[in-house]
Amino acid sequence: MNSWIEIPANSDFTLHNIPFGIVQHTNKKVVATILGNTVIDLHALYNTGLLSTIYGLHGNVFSNNYINDFIALGKPITNAVRLRIIDLFNETNTNAEHRTVLQRCLLNTNEVKQCMPVRIGDYTDFFSSIDHATNTGMMFRDPANALLPNWKHLPVGYHGRSSSIVESGVNFHRPKGQSKTDDQTMPSFAPCKTLDFELEMGFIIGKPTELGDSITTGNANEHIFGFCLFNDWSARDIQKWEYVPLGPFLGKNFFSSISPWIVTLEALAPFRVDSYEQTPQVLPYLAFEGQNNFDVNLQVYIQPENSTVKCVSESNFKYMYWNVNQQLAHHTINGCNVNVGDMMASGTISGPEPTSYGSMLEISWGGKRAITMNDGTERKFIHDNDTVIMRGYAEKNGVRVGFGEVKNKVLPAK
Repeated sequence: MNSWIEIPANSDFTLHNIPFGIVQHTNKKVVATILGNTVIDLHALYNTGLLSTIYGLHGNVFSNNYINDFIALGKPITNAVRLRIIDLFNETNTNAEHRTVLQRCLLNTNEVKQCMPVRIGDYTDFFSSIDHATNTGMMFRDPANALLPNWKHLPVGYHGRSSSIVESGVNFHRPKGQSKTDDQTMPSFAPCKTLDFELEMGFIIGKPTELGDSITTGNANEHIFGFCLFNDWSARDIQKWEYVPLGPFLGKNFFSSISPWIVTLEALAPFRVDSYEQTPQVLPYLAFEGQNNFDVNLQVYIQPENSTVKCVSESNFKYMYWNVNQQLAHHTINGCNVNVGDMMASGTISGPEPTSYGSMLEISWGGKRAITMNDGTERKFIHDNDTVIMRGYAEKNGVRVGFGEVKNKVLPAK
């Protein structure tokens, strides 16, 4: 498929994609999508009448600060909107009157401010990459028993803090807290010394459940609206001191960031791949059929201030031992309800090779190795005034669907 709108080569935002997000222009926020470098104001599109064939759709969902109300309409409607947009902007649509009307709905990316796309109610972070779990287990525990006994039996996760999840482009101050090194007898209070990124993917709940109900691996796709890039920033020294016995707290809840466009599950359908072979056999509620992992190329870049970007990781979303269907089935097996806009994150995505590690903790192997930036400085963890950029895209048989980027700069501690 090609569009009559010009789309640059290797753009993440092709006609095969049609993600959803929020943009601000002329002092108002609207639901939008994007083709190449052209943003489509969906509230303006609705007002043209060209979406009137979609039963159950109403315009106030598009004049909105978040996409929650839109995705709450359900997949029969949201998928119909996506397919109608594809039809209207396909080069096969030669209707001159349509094109003239549609021009009034178009904005250049430099004319808008990208905003937080989703009002996130609850947030859960998983720990589902076997290479990442093995690497951290080797560093902090017995290398011969890197994985804890439960790890291959259930998707390990914890409930995080949604209030500090923000969009790409927001800068933040280095966190402060307690930490204790192995050679100290007492903890100390100071700005974090080992600030780290975590390369993750997030998915957004689009269909709620009632308290007491469970989602199965077979119907999980009905509840997953779409995906985004997710940087789950970590204060490693603070986390190491605090996490026993209840897990992450201040080392994780100070800041997390997402890419501004939510790519639908349906857009990623061509990029489904097999999951890992799981041994030992999982319990019946975690068994699944079909291909539930996704071949999405992921990159992480570090840009020191007044320097150029350096790629420090090339990973892939397919490096997930526990897939998203299993994560959602496990999350709700006890009757925990989920709501529209809830976010689940994958946990750090690391591959089998050092070039595919998804955190500086692994890349530097706990601070034992340094990587050299383009300006000659070295990094074991993230410095003040560094900018971290994550990008992701899937590509197969000439079809490309991407996520854009999530980009944030670290400011000195307040």
